[in-house]
Amino acid sequence: MKIVVLDGYTENPGDISWAPIEALGEVTVYDRTAYEESPLIAERIGDADVIVINKTPISKETMDKCPNLKAIAVLATGYNVVDYEYAKAKGIPVMNVPVYGTDNVSQFAVSLLLEVCSHIGHHSDSVYAGEWAENADWCYWHYPMIEVSGKTAGIIGLGRIGVNTAKILKAMNVNVIAYDAFQSEAGKEVAEYVELDELLAKSDFIFLHCPLFPSTQGIIGKENIAKMKDGVIIINNSRGPLIVEQDLYDALESGKVAAAAVDVVSTEPIKKDNVLLKAKNCIITPHISWATKEARERIMNTTAENIKSVIDGAPQNVVNK
Repeated sequence: MKIVVLDGYTENPGDISWAPIEALGEVTVYDRTAYEESPLIAERIGDADVIVINKTPISKETMDKCPNLKAIAVLATGYNVVDYEYAKAKGIPVMNVPVYGTDNVSQFAVSLLLEVCSHIGHHSDSVYAGEWAENADWCYWHYPMIEVSGKTAGIIGLGRIGVNTAKILKAMNVNVIAYDAFQSEAGKEVAEYVELDELLAKSDFIFLHCPLFPSTQGIIGKENIAKMKDGVIIINNSRGPLIVEQDLYDALESGKVAAAAVDVVSTEPIKKDNVLLKAKNCIITPHISWATKEARERIMNTTAENIKSVIDGAPQNVVNK
């Protein structure tokens, strides 16, 4: 079994081991290949049986140039970088890692909220810059400090991550409401389901935990922002295109949205001209909600299991059945 990892660096920058996958065959690991269509992709795949990718795109053209390809393993939950319908037509299973970072992503979402409300990083930086030592008062703050207890959080998308985020918020005495097209018993235990317009109108904090579908793309745009409370806080560590970035910028500038914190943007890596880079009261982190060592080890182990399932003739976690 010949296995090629095309863009392995973000999964393993050197702190974990490729051993679970190396145990399954002859493995070649490239840190980076390309994040856009390139002849280099097919060149590096060559006669590999299995390719392992994260964000390197696998197109119809690439698959046609690699006739030995038997499976595509994605080091993530999302698989939109693969032409999975064409892969299905060619009998190539595309396998993902459906569950690995629920706790991490929820932890990070709430951390983003707390950073917005307490500005811990900013004030730590100001102390190291000498401001406290030179201050006339025994304490100071540059931004209003916001108490989360007693507020209402609206979660758009109450799947595993949304439910876990709700549990954390409820432990902080936050009232939780949620909108999801598909309601679950697990969701009903931690939140009150409401219609989207009601969530927008009542929420002090809005968390995005929904997948990116045509129905959710741009769900945070001018029209829905107008339905929100003045001074709402928006948190997104799901998918960048859920937000119309120009509309969020305008709302931040006007004060309609008091603050936003995002771990994802419309194009990644972020473009230098992304409008949110100029917005006030906006925290941006580089898509790292998922990236704890523990989570990446789970990704590695599940990916190895996915590849072994191909060897055993019964592929698992197949997204293009």
